[in-house]
Amino acid sequence: MSTGPIPTSARPTANLYGNSGGARPLAFIYDRNATRSHVILDMRLEGCLTYARRHDWQVADQWIDRGDDALGPRRPRLTALLEIMRTQARIRPVLCLVHTWDRLAHDGELRIALQQRVAQAGGYVATTFDESDERAHAVLVGRSDA
Repeated sequence: MSTGPIPTSARPTANLYGNSGGARPLAFIYDRNATRSHVILDMRLEGCLTYARRHDWQVADQWIDRGDDALGPRRPRLTALLEIMRTQARIRPVLCLVHTWDRLAHDGELRIALQQRVAQAGGYVATTFDESDERAHAVLVGRSDA
């Protein structure tokens, strides 16, 4: 089994999830930080904001799991992000924006599990390096029509 992310396209597709194709995508910025230092974290977050602006995405907010929460599968801040994402996915395209795939998890299996959680909330994951799992949505949610 591949442990890498499921990258495809970074371009949002209208009506992929049954929401309004004309609405501006809503980006939920996510990161994790296990150390006390926040200098690198701040640079990654600024990179995400710049990327979102460049794509004309509206930014919902930033969610950051810290300390031990940043290392395990529980991810309380990501869970909070997904709860809000689920409500917005009904009315517009939504995405979880991360600096790189490793900001979800270094471990490939955990990363895919987290990508599946985002897909189940109606969104997709995009990175600031023009990567996305948007076209893999059906596979991530376990639909047989993929």
